[in-house]
Amino acid sequence: MAKPFTPKVVTGNALLEGDVIYQTATGWTRQLAEAEVLTDEADADLRLIDASAQQDLVVGVYLADVTLQDDTPHPTHFREDFRAKGPSNYAHGKQETL
Repeated sequence: MAKPFTPKVVTGNALLEGDVIYQTATGWTRQLAEAEVLTDEADADLRLIDASAQQDLVVGVYLADVTLQDDTPHPTHFREDFRAKGPSNYAHGKQETL
């Protein structure tokens, strides 16, 4: 039996800067809270195909599982939580605001 589809976001890395980005309904953002949450599997597949074609902006795109808390996406896996917080070697980028 197939596993039920869970909410997801499209994510990857910005080609030029290398930091984590998330797909929105109109483009890309560096904030997970602004990402478009996909609840339909077919729609998620189409958004992933669209993101994969944007090779001039993003690399390594994939669907990441999220949960919704107060209409805001939150990672369900340690890897995605780690990526959302930014680099771990010292406080810069996203970590400066935490």
